[in-house]
Amino acid sequence: MINFKEKISEELEQIINISKKELETYIETPKDTKNGDYSFPCFRLAKELKKAPQIIANEIKEKINLENTGIEKVEVIGGFLNFFINKKVLIKEVLEGFEKQEYKDLKIGEGKNIVIDYSAPNIAKPFHIGHLRSTVIGGALSNIYKFLGYNVTGVNHLGDYGTQFGKLIEGYKLWGDEYDIDKDPINELTKIYIRINNLCKEDEKILEDCRNNFKKLEDGDSYCVEIWNRFKEVSLKEFQRVYDLLGSKFESWNGEAFYADKMQEVVELLEKSGKLVESQGAKVVDLADQGIDTPCIIIKSNGSSTYATRDLAAILYRARTYDFDKAIYVTSYEQILHFKQIFATAKYLGLDEKYTNGLIHVPFGMVLLPTGKMSTREGTSIKLEDLLNEAIERAKKIIEDKNPELEDKDLIAKKVGVGAVIFNDLSNNRVKDEIFDWDTILNFQGETGPYVQYTYVRTQSILRKAENVPSFRDVNIEKIDDNYSVNILKLIYDFEDILVEVTKKEEPSILSRYLIDLAKAFSNFYNENKIIGEEKEIENARLYLTKVVGEILKTGASLLGIEMPNKM
Repeated sequence: MINFKEKISEELEQIINISKKELETYIETPKDTKNGDYSFPCFRLAKELKKAPQIIANEIKEKINLENTGIEKVEVIGGFLNFFINKKVLIKEVLEGFEKQEYKDLKIGEGKNIVIDYSAPNIAKPFHIGHLRSTVIGGALSNIYKFLGYNVTGVNHLGDYGTQFGKLIEGYKLWGDEYDIDKDPINELTKIYIRINNLCKEDEKILEDCRNNFKKLEDGDSYCVEIWNRFKEVSLKEFQRVYDLLGSKFESWNGEAFYADKMQEVVELLEKSGKLVESQGAKVVDLADQGIDTPCIIIKSNGSSTYATRDLAAILYRARTYDFDKAIYVTSYEQILHFKQIFATAKYLGLDEKYTNGLIHVPFGMVLLPTGKMSTREGTSIKLEDLLNEAIERAKKIIEDKNPELEDKDLIAKKVGVGAVIFNDLSNNRVKDEIFDWDTILNFQGETGPYVQYTYVRTQSILRKAENVPSFRDVNIEKIDDNYSVNILKLIYDFEDILVEVTKKEEPSILSRYLIDLAKAFSNFYNENKIIGEEKEIENARLYLTKVVGEILKTGASLLGIEMPNKM
């Protein structure tokens, strides 16, 4: 397809002494279509050219050549140059591109490697809704990067190491016989964890025993390793049920324990750099020269490793194994300081700048209950599997009320219920805290997952009613040049740019908002235009546009991890 922004910037480059690439970053999309399809602000040029922005805009307008750009006209409003796309060019470009499946054949990331570290639940603890955000944000980013042609490795960096296992081992030693771990492993282990955690608050000696258990685990103590392996095995079975519901897949399941034998190299490299110093019996890296007041602890005073040590070992391993251009970490904003320390410390490991510059933390807000924050320690977390199953049941009840004769209600309820939860999580800016509200999530009318799915179902219903769905060669583009159709076509034209914008900001909500906008645009088109039963050329053009909308909605939703039902 014609890249209109590129065409505009090429013409501007002939007039202004600024590179095409830089000029393209200045071009905006006006919120009000009365101000054109693209807008170029001349305010940035005023200081250099020593002229008022409106004078600059008028001078550029007189010189610019719009031939072969696909731009119909340019207007000056204030200090802005407003460009209007030729409707016929736009329609032809979008529909021809769709027919050739150009929107699926994207090679933007060809030859580039992305590692995405996400989900990462702690073994021997319930997979609660606090892990939902990392799982679905990371999953959406992974899907979108892959769709754009990047080579992506999704890593589930399991929390399978650390002091918490020292606590759990101690609790199991003390009370293991009181709990039926074989029958209900995660819930029983959670009870042990909550109980030992409370005891640690009261008894410093017990807390010290827990820390020593973890040191024994690191040193390969057979009893500690045997229990730890059992905890891991039962946890992974539970996690897989949740991942099956969400449709989550990973290329690597290497958790913290995988790096147990790789941490010594980190210590040696940091010692070699001269940055590792002793502090109160521990070994730390002072990061004050990088503007971080809190030092990064590498080895605790009892000789055991830390979360940071393992993360640094992971960076070394991933750089060597995957040769990443970006290594993305999707975790809550509570870990912002941790990743600042890790990324700063990684600069002392002797890695190429390509790797240290490619380290990206993607923080997100918390999932909150109406009563506040959840905590496994306090026993106030909600299991994600329970929440997803409840979403499915609620969706099924709504479907039975609205369409009791519908076939495959269970399968459709699963797609709607799980899709509603995923879309709710991805529909707002990721850094915002999210309060879980059932009435909002499962609303078929609001800006929700079910609304996008329902719009898709409407497109499929229309196509089924048609005697045959035309191909592009049967479409007279002049029959869909009304504003409702053109609004849809502009959105479809933007699909690739939307996906690129997601990867620039690591923000899946950009795609979610786009799908809502497209669904609304189609609803307006549907309400204002008769599709089936019109004169044949009009019917063909509108049917083809309906087909395109359905395919883009389905593709976009799948990138977010949401399945589309064909009926609802």
